[in-house]
Amino acid sequence: MVATPWYFVAVLLTILTSSQGILTTLSQSDGGYKYDYATVPFLAELFKLIISGLFLWREMRTSSSTTARITTDWKSVRLFVIPSLIYLIHNNVQFATLTYVDTSTYQIMGNLKIVTTGILFRLFLKRRLSKLQWMAIGLLAVGTTTSQVKGCGEASCDSLFTAPIQGYLLGILSAGLSALAGIYTEFLMKRNNDTLYWQNLQLYTFGSLFNVARLIADDFRHGFEKGPWWQRIFDGCSITTWMVVLNLGSTGLLVSWLMKYADNIVKVYSTSITMLLTMVASIYLFSFKPSLQLFLGIIMCIISIVEKEDSIVRFLQSIACWEIWDCLVSSEVSFTL
Repeated sequence: MVATPWYFVAVLLTILTSSQGILTTLSQSDGGYKYDYATVPFLAELFKLIISGLFLWREMRTSSSTTARITTDWKSVRLFVIPSLIYLIHNNVQFATLTYVDTSTYQIMGNLKIVTTGILFRLFLKRRLSKLQWMAIGLLAVGTTTSQVKGCGEASCDSLFTAPIQGYLLGILSAGLSALAGIYTEFLMKRNNDTLYWQNLQLYTFGSLFNVARLIADDFRHGFEKGPWWQRIFDGCSITTWMVVLNLGSTGLLVSWLMKYADNIVKVYSTSITMLLTMVASIYLFSFKPSLQLFLGIIMCIISIVEKEDSIVRFLQSIACWEIWDCLVSSEVSFTL
């Protein structure tokens, strides 16, 4: 499994990430969703859980007990509750964000997770960043902002930006959640030699349970006016909806592989390429007209990411160390459900 070429996984991840926002937008109707988008993350989690379970079963049958290592101690298992809960919130925020912004904007704002990671490092872990790191982070933020400034010669200038403020706030929240979940998940994946499929099984089991809890809570909040969630789980679903589910599930599995075995630089390059691919695809699929500001913003973001390439690797790899463990576990933080 480890022998899988990293570049093969990187190419797949780039394609899936580029198409994620596009497919989600294509699944909309009149600016909204005919299906209950809260069911999509649940179906994606269930897909990942089944795939991980099948691969774990296969590995347990074909491998010796020394190679297929699993840790069943509750103190270890319960740590997967945290990222599962964060991913639940992030996945639902993602759908809400795409009702306000276009797919190119969504991909560009996704890069703000690098900014939020830097801020989280400074505020909570008291780590000092170099001037180059702060300059690159600042350039990334400026590039993201530049891409969203409206061209006054083309439309009304009542608003400075091209999308409603709600879209940007949700995008920033999504980036922050993504950074936080990525930091913690990578730590969990690399903290021991457990087989990847067992780690995934724990992560996606909690993820599925949290999504079911969210669906049940929605039923009670709306007084079951549309019936219980399991009766309407497929209502309004189209082929595009199922493609979104497959995309989310496959992306999650690939990201977990990279977090376990590959270098973080793979994700950095994938992010850079994704911005351009998404913009090109949006031009053909949605008759999207990229502005000069958007083009310049993308270029600035890519320069920023590549500029701090080496810093990102050290920056994110240091997350998966005992400093995080001390911060999250030893500081009397309770993870007990």
